[in-house]
Amino acid sequence: MSFKFFDKLSQDFSELLSDKKEYNVVIKVDRGRNKKSFTSHSVVLRYRSTYFTKELENIATNKNRVKTILKPNISAQIFEIILKYIYGGVVDIENIETETIYELMIVANELEFEELSDKLESYLVESKASWLRTHFSRIYQSIFYSNKRNESKGLKLFYDDINTKHPNLIFESEDFTSVQETTLISILRKDDLQLEEIKIWDYVIKWGIAQNPTLPRNLEEWSEENFKTLKTTLRQCLPFIRYFHISAKDIWEKLKPYRNILGMQLWDDLNQKLVFPNQPVKSLILPARIISNPESPQRIIDRFSTIINAEHVAEISSWIDRKSTIYPLENVPFKLQLILRGSKDGFQPKTFWNMCNGHANTIVIAKVAGTDEILGGYNPLAWDNSTDEVFMETNDSFIFSLKNGNIQNSILSRVKNKSYALVYYSSDGQNTCGPFFGDGEFSLESNVNDFTQDKLCSCICGPDYAYFYEKSIRTTAEKFSIVDYEVFKIVKK
Repeated sequence: MSFKFFDKLSQDFSELLSDKKEYNVVIKVDRGRNKKSFTSHSVVLRYRSTYFTKELENIATNKNRVKTILKPNISAQIFEIILKYIYGGVVDIENIETETIYELMIVANELEFEELSDKLESYLVESKASWLRTHFSRIYQSIFYSNKRNESKGLKLFYDDINTKHPNLIFESEDFTSVQETTLISILRKDDLQLEEIKIWDYVIKWGIAQNPTLPRNLEEWSEENFKTLKTTLRQCLPFIRYFHISAKDIWEKLKPYRNILGMQLWDDLNQKLVFPNQPVKSLILPARIISNPESPQRIIDRFSTIINAEHVAEISSWIDRKSTIYPLENVPFKLQLILRGSKDGFQPKTFWNMCNGHANTIVIAKVAGTDEILGGYNPLAWDNSTDEVFMETNDSFIFSLKNGNIQNSILSRVKNKSYALVYYSSDGQNTCGPFFGDGEFSLESNVNDFTQDKLCSCICGPDYAYFYEKSIRTTAEKFSIVDYEVFKIVKK
């Protein structure tokens, strides 16, 4: 039998890190005003890291027998966390921004702390999928063009799955137009890219134009030189479009305006194929992409939400457009882009303000704990996490309750007093309050940093209350906690 005292051991080694008496290594990190020096012990570094073992062997000792390691490419904040891991075996990411966690993973990989790197990578994939999708361009390029062959296997699988099964998440991401040409080509090469060819064409054109911001916005104003510029930009991408698998209607409407970048031979062959489909052409005909398991609009939407379905989206879309009838499923004019999901990104109020900052035209959807209720609100304004506490003015916001389970009918409540449509909180208020409509007609709140734990979320209700919205969306004023919540950006199809 053996007694283990790892907690005490970890505590003692953590205190050793603060001991300035017998250190023999100085590690200098960061640049400029953020430049900082950390003291350490070679014996600890050698036994904890093969990277530092090699680094120390390559550094000459000065007269004071203190070795200096320079790492200006690592921030002081990140390296302080790394040192706590080296000495104490503990990494606390509770209140760390997702961006910093990602950078910590990269540094841990660089310093050959495989255990830490793998753990952080798993956390990002399992709990921060929304953030990973939002920052696709930066991360995809970083991991796929890294010099380290075995780096980030989990993230590579994550993005490979998106590339193949849900490429629209990539092409519609905010930073899509900033992807490198090699990245775009690697996606276009895929035979099983699950996207209509004409949509791929549209995205490629969008990317090419974005690389040349001086091109006229109105295509009718383009000169021959403008088309040459776009053709030059897209010369490596155009060969991977499956032109002969685009419908005649789309060829005429979408390709014809850009026929100057296709070349005469390809344009003639496309037209010939439409008129004489059995005659051979000179241009290379690539095989059609393999589209597997096509899904209905219902399932496509359901896949991106743990709470709502296609009928709910149609209903909310009709409210946004102020329609008197609900859109048919096949004619819904909007699509949803997930910004945040509590079960993935966390239920802290501050997380809402950080991840939704700058996003306009959003809906917040929340599933009430212990009931069938689905509550939510629409905000046409951009969320802002840098203001003082202030009421926001708009005529177009609304709150709602959606039919679900035992809830037979949806309730729509539009803003009545536009001057008090929403509350944007200061930095201190963001520690307890998330989205807040009116004076509490719909709000998510928590005093324990988790909307699922204490019953402080509310929908104010009662005969004596002067509503800022038309009516209450609940029949009780009892406060509640939630099971999950999501924030979507509403985008025109």
